[in-house]
Formats: sequence, C-alpha cells, structure tokens
Amino acid sequence: MARSARDCLLTCLENLSEGELRRFKAKLNEVPVRRGNANIPRGKLQKAETLDLTNMMVSFYTEKYAVQLTAKVLKAINCKDRAEELLIATGNRPQLRNSSNVHFIERHREALIQRTTPVEPVLDKLFGSVLSDEQYQKITAKETNPDKMRELYRLVPSWDLRCKNKLYEALKAKNPHLVNDLEGR
Repeated sequence: MARSARDCLLTCLENLSEGELRRFKAKLNEVPVRRGNANIPRGKLQKAETLDLTNMMVSFYTEKYAVQLTAKVLKAINCKDRAEELLIATGNRPQLRNSSNVHFIERHREALIQRTTPVEPVLDKLFGSVLSDEQYQKITAKETNPDKMRELYRLVPSWDLRCKNKLYEALKAKNPHLVNDLEGR
C-alpha cells in the first residue's frame, strides 16, 4: 500500500534528532511561505510534538506544499539527506526511481558495472559516509573496473535509500555523461 504524503512527512519528522527538530521548528517560523499562506505561530510550533506538527503543517499548507516546505527547511538547517529522502518518498524526485519504485542504481546495475570508469573517484566520494575502510580496501583491491563495481554492488542489498542516493550522486558527479545517457533511456 502506498504511503500518503502526510505519513512520509510524519516519518521524516520523527527521524530527526531533538536538536534537528528544534532547529526545524525555529527555521520553519522564519522561512517565507507562499503567497496566501501564513506562518504557523511560534508558540504553537514550540509546543508541538511531531504528530501535532505534521497535522498543523498539513492543515496550514496542504500535504503537497507541507512536503515542499519541509524539504526547503531541512535543506536550510543542513539536513539535505533527510530532505532528499522525503522528496523521493513522496514522488517528488522521479529521476532516482521509476514507476515500479526501482532505484536508478538498481535499475541500471548491469550498465553501471560495465561502463563506470574509473571507479576509484566514485569510491572516494562514498568513503566514510557509505563505505568503511575495510569495504573500500576490499573493492579497490580488485583488478578491473567491472570487478570493483561488482564488489560494490554486493553491498547494495544492505543499503538504505540514503546510501543508494549517495552512490547515485557520486556517479553523477564523477561520470555525468554515463548517468545522463542512462537517464535518457
């Protein structure tokens, strides 16, 4: 069953740390909202738990705009990964997933294994945030680029959406022509 934008918004807010949630509430009251909408009063925001906050945002802004505004505020408080996850979960970033909800890196596995060259710059972008030192060493020890990519893909089934998005971003940054070619299919 597909999750509603409200459910995705609630999950996103529930996954924020206490500090992130405080910063989110403070910034939410400061950002300009679209014409015809008003900011949620500061007093109501400060007292609101995540469920109440979600309900307030949807009632003040509608589900769709609440998601857009949440992503904007998350980016402003340097929670860009959370913003991307929310946009993807609500269908606002279709380039990473297709209609069957298969992520770009899973959909183009074979082509990425065969065509990613060189692999090391991609691995360098993943090192520390996605790949441990041991994983990095194991992958770079392989002799050919396809073998390195196959070794990297052995990790993908255990990855969450954030990790898959980081691989997509690394591939896009280091091999933009390949990603653009595959996205054009």
